[in-house]
Amino acid sequence: MSINSIYIGGGIAVLLLLGACTKQLKNDLSDSSKEKLSAGVAAAAAPDPDGLKLHTFLRANGPAFETYTVDLQRSASFTTKSGRQYTITGNSLVRPDGSSALGTITFSVKEISDAAGMIFADRPTATNTGAPLESYGEFFVSAKQGTTPLQLRKDSAIKVQAAAKPVDQRIPMWNGDTSITINTSGYNYVNQLITLSTTISANKGVDWQQVTNPASAYALFDGTNGTLNFRLDSLIKWTNCDRLMSLPNPKTTVLAYFNSNYNPATSTSFSGEEPTMLYFKPTGVNSIIKFYNTIFTPPAGFEGFLSYQNTIPVGQSGTFLAISSIGGQFYAEQKTVTISAPAPGNNYTTVTFNPVPVSASTLVSLITSMNTK
Repeated sequence: MSINSIYIGGGIAVLLLLGACTKQLKNDLSDSSKEKLSAGVAAAAAPDPDGLKLHTFLRANGPAFETYTVDLQRSASFTTKSGRQYTITGNSLVRPDGSSALGTITFSVKEISDAAGMIFADRPTATNTGAPLESYGEFFVSAKQGTTPLQLRKDSAIKVQAAAKPVDQRIPMWNGDTSITINTSGYNYVNQLITLSTTISANKGVDWQQVTNPASAYALFDGTNGTLNFRLDSLIKWTNCDRLMSLPNPKTTVLAYFNSNYNPATSTSFSGEEPTMLYFKPTGVNSIIKFYNTIFTPPAGFEGFLSYQNTIPVGQSGTFLAISSIGGQFYAEQKTVTISAPAPGNNYTTVTFNPVPVSASTLVSLITSMNTK
């Protein structure tokens, strides 16, 4: 994903070209809106302090890395606290120079298994086109030998086995991209046009795209032992075992209005550390949908977010969690709703929020309670 910002004539005139940061932004905003939005990207060089405080807090209370050391010769395995087993064959890992990494290997693993973990880690479950996913687990794995980072050899993989009761016999696998690249171009001191690239976190949280490698594209259910079995064919990348949710009802666009305690810095935050966030959990489904597209130029009392266009099923029940960080104070509201059909003459439906001040411990409890919604 990328956002291209091209500065001409010393940065006075600006031509801003939005890339594929999000299809929602690309498809739904007018050209003039894109210019104003992208200008905000250029201006917001540093994270908003309220957003930084909120995201630091969430990460500190969310899923942690687990570390395992193995002696890799022919093969090795380890089992995480969740009971998932990871198996690596010899000659699968390589050092930066391409040589095989054998002997003592240290693995760091982060697993997200529930809705609370998805919120704490800001790893919601939706495809890169906004389609909701039901998760059987999200995984991030890295490996090193001493202080040397390792990679998987081409066509190699880490095999994972997890106890599960999936609806389907095979579940699609998804790779996740958590960043966007901003390309800034301009003329240097000898009048040559150059481009600099900066990678930053994305407000979307993560961008899931279906795995295309046939050998790793699906998790397969083994009925003899009740496990899902799949392959991780890359390290240092989020991988998700998710099935597309079956949503037969007509779809609508949901606009979420914050009548109070919306931090306006959210609308100009593009560094993945926005100070106001909104999550939606469909009832009884291990899934979190993040509303991250902000309403453009809203009047007072109508600040907030909107879903992807026509993606939320009418009649869908679920629970929203609205969170804000303003001046060092956390605000939150949890609201259970059933998505209504648009009013006559409208092509959207609305939900309103009025987050109230909460303590850090109360915010943790609200997030944790999303597991049972």
